[in-house]
Formats: sequence, structure tokens, C-alpha cells
Amino acid sequence: MYGFKEVDVQGLEQIRESSGCMLIDVRTEAEVSRGGIAGAVHIPLHLLPMKVQDLPTDQTIVFYCQSGGRSAQACAFVSSRGINDVYNLQGGIMGWIRSGKPLAAI
Repeated sequence: MYGFKEVDVQGLEQIRESSGCMLIDVRTEAEVSRGGIAGAVHIPLHLLPMKVQDLPTDQTIVFYCQSGGRSAQACAFVSSRGINDVYNLQGGIMGWIRSGKPLAAI
């Protein structure tokens, strides 16, 4: 297991307010078309290996997917490449919705 951390919706809000982060949605195009979290960047999980070199190493990165499984894979992959400040959004977009947060076009 690599060194990524889990964060809940409230924790994500705190990170965004305090230091900011890069928020990455690793879902498919079809899933993203139904809405995501405002400010997120869409990098489908299968394209992450080709994009990892473009990710910031000096900024917090939070990954999310539909429920947290694929984003955990993304976190493990990215942290195995030496990027350390990485979080997985617990519950993914479903947790976001359950918290009453709005969806946005991304």
C-alpha cells in the first residue's frame, strides 16, 4: 500500500479552502457527462499513466470516481510514482451527492 490518504467531503472542502488542491475525476466520459464536482479536471483512469508526468508535485491532489474504488487505484498509482500529497475522496461522487453538494458540468 502506498502513502495516499482518504478524505471525506468535509475534509475536501477544508483542503480546498485552506491550501487548495488539484481535483481529478477518473470516471468515464459517460459518467462525467452526468455531472461532477466544480473545478475538477477529467482524466479517465485508463489515461492516467500517460498523464502522470503532467501532475503537480508541489500541490495536493484529490482523486474521485463514482464510489471510491477506481480513485483509490489512481491514488496508489500516482503515489507509487513519487507524488506524495495524494488523497482519495471517500464515497466518490456518490458521497458528494449524499452530502447534499451540487453537481457541475466539468
